[in-house]
Amino acid sequence: MSDLKYGGFWRRFAATVIDGAVIAFALNLFAGQLRTQLYALITEYHGYHSVEQYVAISTLLMSIVVTWAYFSGMESSPLQATIGKLAVGLLYVSDLQGQRISLARATARFFGKFLSGAILSIGYLLAGFTEKKQALHDELSDCLVLSR
Repeated sequence: MSDLKYGGFWRRFAATVIDGAVIAFALNLFAGQLRTQLYALITEYHGYHSVEQYVAISTLLMSIVVTWAYFSGMESSPLQATIGKLAVGLLYVSDLQGQRISLARATARFFGKFLSGAILSIGYLLAGFTEKKQALHDELSDCLVLSR
């Protein structure tokens, strides 16, 4: 385990920015069509009252599902990384022994990110100060972000 090279804070930050752009592009690509379909569906069953609230909630839920599928799916795949992680120097996600993580562990890591960001993103900042460069969501899910 001493030969593992941990991914640094700034490369992880850059990967997050790239992944955010990828997710935003994907969501914007489908958002217009989704909203049109949701408006039609909701007004058909519930009338015109509160359509905006239903669409906003549905869009939020869809955003969470798409983002979860992207991060958890890619990080538990044979690549073990998102597009952002690959773009900034082949960072990848592993368990504490450097092995590929399961979809369940990737899911726990993903939802742990909500906690990492909950209080001024202090959970994310931990990656700059811990020995293994783990953010709070990494520690909670027993994961590492490594560099190849």
